[in-house]
Amino acid sequence: MWFMTIVSLVVIALVLFFSAGTARYWQAWLYLAVTVATSIPLILFYIKNPALIESRTKLGPAAEKRTEQKIIISLTSLPLIAAFIVPALDYRFGWSHVPSWISIVGELIIIISMWAVIRVLKENSFASATVEVVSDQKVISTGPYAIVRNPMYTCAVLYTVGMSLALGSYWGLIPSILVALGFVWRLFDEERFLAINLPGYKEYCAKVRWHLMPGIF
Repeated sequence: MWFMTIVSLVVIALVLFFSAGTARYWQAWLYLAVTVATSIPLILFYIKNPALIESRTKLGPAAEKRTEQKIIISLTSLPLIAAFIVPALDYRFGWSHVPSWISIVGELIIIISMWAVIRVLKENSFASATVEVVSDQKVISTGPYAIVRNPMYTCAVLYTVGMSLALGSYWGLIPSILVALGFVWRLFDEERFLAINLPGYKEYCAKVRWHLMPGIF
């Protein structure tokens, strides 16, 4: 987990500063600092819950067992990469002018979303990075799951939107929205899969109406 986090941070930093054409990109530095600060509690949580490590580190198209999920992950990865590149290019060429306070708000959204990830994982020890049903898995309907069916995706959507604002780019919201649409596609397929393969999930869906955002969707 530590290795993956460090490598990811180095790659993201290189992408941001190379695309921006300068290291004097304060929004990127602040974003990286917040990422480090929010990653440490998450990793420490994984250390205390080792059963989650394997399920959360098996990710990407190759880890998925179903063709539709492989396609979804592959297609969503493209706007996800663009979500880092576009804000940096925006900074480089001055396409949009985002006030500093909005970037700070974006950082706060990231912090909230990462805190919420830990809250979701505490509630659901079956939370996997792939769409699957494991032995002894049961429907979780408490905590965040009493509000929306897919709180982990809620966290991911908040994070990608917050990231664009934190990096000081309105144009970055375009790939962020495309990533969010990828999550919507993924959750629809996941809900269909769970309704068939996880006992009690249909009843849970009848009880909890909202997929992603309470009162909206």
